[in-house]
Parts: sequence; structure tokens; C-alpha cells
Amino acid sequence: MGGGRLTPSEEEEIGKISSSADEFSQSSSVQSTTLLGDANLKMKVDQGTVVNRENVFVSGELGSDKTSPASRDYEVDQRRKSAVFMQVLQSYDQLSTRIGSLREAKNRISSYTPGAWIENIGAMKLNAYDVPKTTSLILVGPKGSGKSSLINKISKVFEDDKFASERAQVTYNSSVGDGTYFLQEYMIPRGSNSFCLYDTRSLVDNASDNVKMIRQWITYGVRHGELVIRKSDSSSLRNRMKCKARKDDCEASERRMVNFVIFVLNGLEVLKFMEGDGDAEQQYTQMIRATFSSPYLSFKDDKPVVVVTHGDMLSINDRARIRIYLGELLGIPPAKQIFDIPESCEPENELVIVDMLRYCLEHADRNLPRKISAKTKIIGLASESSTHLLTIIMILILLTLLKILQNHTCHASKSDSGVDWHSVRHIW
Repeated sequence: MGGGRLTPSEEEEIGKISSSADEFSQSSSVQSTTLLGDANLKMKVDQGTVVNRENVFVSGELGSDKTSPASRDYEVDQRRKSAVFMQVLQSYDQLSTRIGSLREAKNRISSYTPGAWIENIGAMKLNAYDVPKTTSLILVGPKGSGKSSLINKISKVFEDDKFASERAQVTYNSSVGDGTYFLQEYMIPRGSNSFCLYDTRSLVDNASDNVKMIRQWITYGVRHGELVIRKSDSSSLRNRMKCKARKDDCEASERRMVNFVIFVLNGLEVLKFMEGDGDAEQQYTQMIRATFSSPYLSFKDDKPVVVVTHGDMLSINDRARIRIYLGELLGIPPAKQIFDIPESCEPENELVIVDMLRYCLEHADRNLPRKISAKTKIIGLASESSTHLLTIIMILILLTLLKILQNHTCHASKSDSGVDWHSVRHIW
């Protein structure tokens, strides 16, 4: 989804792009049609087909005998991208027409209770699922992606006092400061216990370290005030952070299982790496893809939502390109699962935030685990008890054997007689 009221120049830009797309769809032979990417990007001509590095459309008749199978596949792919691009653009345009539903949409989020949007399958009822007291959503993303700022914006959407102080500490210069080392829990709305957001420690360039950190949260849950330390952290950093840790506050907080994930990315950073082809750009792209693709971030193959921040510093065309690029990179629909949330406090942005939260809560409820039946529990406990009992018996037998052998060894050292193996066999 997109956010932000369109300026006259941006509306004119969308109008031009939409006009070009209409011409593309109405004609079977389109010459040098360019929808994605800026006009000044380098293009090359290959067998009468205009090719642009940023997903340009091609000329020629689809399915013509004169085109090769590879060319036809390319044209089909470009037409698919054309449709996706128009879908993304329309999501921006539709926001202004949906503003009237903002209050109702906010009320639905404010009145949410865990399990409210669960999908009943067959005769399954709500009491058949393991419903948490509070639905927990965690925000993950690189340093400077805007996780803390996003939490503040979300909180203010549901605050009556628009001048209330920010709840999450924001790092305004990502190159300075430590960032977030302690998990921070924020109930939304404030004072409620329906759902909460967790601000987490930033991702690093090493995807393996990121996956290990995320696996810890997904497997064992998250708790407010808990210190997050990596193996790669220096000893001085570890000591400094442990001195700041307040174990009493952490232990008093409830540990919560994670129900869904919000993946936050800085649009300015993504655009920079999109347009570069150096080692740094490739490393960033690989880290994002590898971390996002971790099975620990998915719930029943349900991948996280992606939030793109800092879009107010970019044109609508660039913002649409970023969403399509991320959709291709991460394998998710850019118009439905990638939300563009700029910094400005416009009603359109509030609507995008509400849409994003509804998506998260609906999918969190959809993926709630089923309760273990009493019969399964009894069988499991019986099996576990049998295993423990067998282990105890084996230990007792081994201890008895060792005692017998020890006694016979001591006796043999005095009388030079052998071990009475008949007694040993008798034990068995």
C-alpha cells in the first residue's frame, strides 16, 4: 500500500504513466514503451527491441512467428510487470477515495481481541486454538530502517493526544549511537492488552547472525527489557550492555510468543542499492533476501509484511519501483504485502498504517496453533514417562554392575582370584 497525499506534479506523473500503460494494453505492437525506471536510464537496442535495465517494456507482437521463444517469454514477463506496476500506482490513487473509512478502520483495530479474525476451518471453533492473551508483533530491520519511528507513528494513530511524547527512542543518525539492544514492548493502543509491538535489535550484514537472533525470538519468545547479545559482539560491548541491563525489570515482564513479523526497510537505502552494482550493493541485497527467507520468519509459509519508510523523500515513481523491486526480490505481492509508510502525518498515511496492522493481525490469527487434545497429551505423557522409567532402570543396572565389578576387583587384588562372572550374569 502507499501513503501520502499526492502533489500536483506527482498526479501529473501518474497520469502520464497511466496513459502510457493504456496505450500499451490497447496495441499489439508497442514501440519503445517505458513504464518502469526513469527516462534517463541507459537503454540498448537488441534486434529491434528496446531494453531498459529497470524493467522496460518491449516492442513487437506477442506470439509472432518472428519472435523467438525467449523473446516471447520476455514480453510476457514485461506485460506482467506492467500490470503489477499499474496495480501499485492505483493503490496510491485509491487512498484519497478511502479516507472516509479511516475512522471505522481505526475502530476495528482498537476493538481487536486475539483470535477475532481467526479462520474457522470446518467444525473448528475458537476454543480449539491456542489463543494468546496478547498478540505479539515484532519489527525487524537493518539499522536506520525506521523501526522505532514506525512504532511512534503507529502509537499516535490511536492516541487522542497528538502532542504526546514519543514512546520509542529514535536514533536520528544511524552512524552514531548504539541503537536498540534491549527488547522494548509497546501496547497498542496504550493501556490495552490486545496486541503489542516489539522494537528489536537491528540486523547486521551477516545474514547468519540475523537468523540466529531471530530464531531465538521465534523459538523462545520475547520479553520486555531483555538484552540481545550476539556472539560477534566485542567483550567491551558485552560488558557495557550488561552493566545497563536491569534484570529485575526483565524478569518481572511476561514472555510472549511471536505471532507475526513486520520487516522494515529504508526506501532511500533500497533505491541506492537498486541502482548500484558493486560488492556493497550485492551484499545488502543478499542479506535482505537471506534474512527475509529464513523459515523462522514465516508462519505456516506465511511470509512477513514489508514496510518501506522515508518515502516522502522520493517521487511516486521511485516509491512504486522500490515496491516492485522488493516484491521480485522477496517473492511477495508488492501491492498487497508491501506497505509504503512515509514520515508525514497525513490521513492517507494513517490509513496505510491501519491497513498494515489489519493484515498483520488477520494473519497472526490465521496461523494460531491448534490446541493439543487431552488424548494426545496423555499419550505423550505416557510415552515420556515410559522413556524416563526405562532410563532410570538402565542406570540402576549399570550402577549395580559397576559395584559388583568393583567388589570383585578388590577381592581379586587380595586373593589373586578371578571375578565371579556367574554373579554378574545372574544380575542380568
